Order: sequence, then C-alpha cells, then structure tokens
Amino acid sequence: MRAVVFDRDGVEERAVDTAADLRAVRDAAGTTWVRATGATTADLQLVADAVGLHALTIEDVEHHRRPKTEAYDDYTFTLLKDAELRRGEQVFQEEIDDVAVGIYLGEGWIVTLSTGEIPAVDAVWSAVTGAERRLLARGPDFLAYRVIDALVDDYFGILDDVETEIEAIEEAVLESTEIEVLEGINSVRRDLLAFRKIAWPSREAVNVLARGDPDPIQPETEKYFRDVANHLVQVVDLIETYRDLTSGARDIYLNTISQSTNEVMKALTVVATIFIPLTFVVGVYGMNFVGGPDAPLNMPELAWAYGYPAVMLGMAAMVAVLLWYFRHREWL
Repeated sequence: MRAVVFDRDGVEERAVDTAADLRAVRDAAGTTWVRATGATTADLQLVADAVGLHALTIEDVEHHRRPKTEAYDDYTFTLLKDAELRRGEQVFQEEIDDVAVGIYLGEGWIVTLSTGEIPAVDAVWSAVTGAERRLLARGPDFLAYRVIDALVDDYFGILDDVETEIEAIEEAVLESTEIEVLEGINSVRRDLLAFRKIAWPSREAVNVLARGDPDPIQPETEKYFRDVANHLVQVVDLIETYRDLTSGARDIYLNTISQSTNEVMKALTVVATIFIPLTFVVGVYGMNFVGGPDAPLNMPELAWAYGYPAVMLGMAAMVAVLLWYFRHREWL
C-alpha cells in the first residue's frame, strides 16, 4: 500500500502501514490518493476498516465482479477491470485475463484497490508523483477520470491485437481447411464475447459518472467522463464489428469445406460412372457360357480368336467416350 497527498504546491508521499496512518492520510489537507495493488485479503480489509469502505465493495474487488458504479453516503464506488490479451499455446488461441479495479471517490480523497498489478494505475501514479501540473491543479474526481481513461485506453490495444489475429485467420481460411483454422476462429469469438462482458457494463458504469450523478463529480469534470464513455461506445462497436468479421470468416471456412467435399464427391462420381459399364461388360463375359451346336444362344465370341482384344478395345472406347463427355460438360 502507498499513499500520496498533493495540491497545487506539490506532492508528498506518505507511509501507510497501519490503520492510523490511513486515517491520518485521508484527513490530510489537499487531495489524498491511497493505492493498494496486488493487495491481499488482509490489506483490503485494513483499508476498508480505516477509511470506512463497505464490505460488499471489498468483496466485489476481491472476486472480480461485474463493472458498476454505486453511490454510498460518503463516497462513490466504481468497479472497472484491467484486461489483457495473453497468447495461448495453440495457433490463434488467446486468453482474456482481467483484474478488478475498485475506485472509491470521496470529498478530497480517492482510493484504488486491486488484487493484481495494474499498468494503467501505475502510469497515473507516476504522473502524480512526477508532479504533473494538470493533475495537481485538479481534485480527486479528475484523478479518477485519469485512472479510468488509462484503463479504457488499454482496451484499444487489445482490439488492435484481435484485429491482427482476425487478419491472420482470414488469410488462413483462404489457404487451408485444417481444423486448426476453425479452432482459431472459435477462440477469437470466445475472446470477443469475454471482452464484451467487460466493455458493455463498463460503459454503463462510466455513463453514471458522465451524467454527474455522484456528488464528488464536479461539473467541469463531467465532460471528461463523457469522453471516456464515448471511447467505450467505440470499443463496444468494434467488438461487434470483429464478431461479425469472425462470423464471416467461419462461413467462408464452412463453404470452403463444403466446396472441397463437393469436388471430392464429383471425382468419385466420375470414377464410379466410368466403371459402371466396365463392370457390366466384365460381369457378362465372366459367365463363361461357351456357344456351340448344342447351345446356339450362348456366347459364340468366347470361342472367337479376337474376342478378348475386341472386348478390351470396346471397354477402352467406352472410357474414352465418357472422359470426353465429362470434359465437355466441364466436370473434369
């Protein structure tokens, strides 16, 4: 856990090892930011008891609940998620990892809690400790905006990676009908669905802040939250677009498989059609009914010296005629 107190005149980092330290930091003059990343259950409970955070909000952070915004008597609680796209072991397979980030916004203070490391929070923390003038001149509501904006900006990086995977899949669909391609398509669709479950409620959570409903949100800060809400609308729209693209890639794959099957069936049908008359001829002459004076209706050609060559030439002629016919109909 770390804490910083700042105003227009400067920034001061303070130690927060005990509940008394946390209460003293919260009540300090200026804007206070208490930050706990990679927090354990004990850390979360310590902050909750010292600052006066509701137990249900701590449970939401610890168990990675759905993004939301809720108003309490002394603060506003916003739960968002940091998301990351990790490469899996199989081709095209990705995995969405998410970590809940609890943002508690009160009068003159802000608390951010998470059970994992959050790069977006680290970036804003560095800006504050680096005495960025724009941050120091604003209140905790603008600081909350910067944290949320950084989280949402990372979503676009995920979408860029997904777009790259979709482009690779579209090329693979045109070149291969291996089952791995279909597995890749289904994997990306699952990732987009999982990401949609993060982005959609996040948009609703930020919309509450953009409307200025919570008391800690100043009127001049509402436009910044509206900008973040618009970014989340773009994220949701891109997710839907990419899902349509993966659906199209899957349809192309299935059509390619169907077309390939049809080509195989066509080839087998041609082969079977060629062999049907040949089988008939060999079946007839395989009966071996030799003709003679006592059996004038039997096969006289069995005793003919050129009977075998004549049959073979006749069969070859049938094959040639059938091949010509199939090529004429463009079946070959």
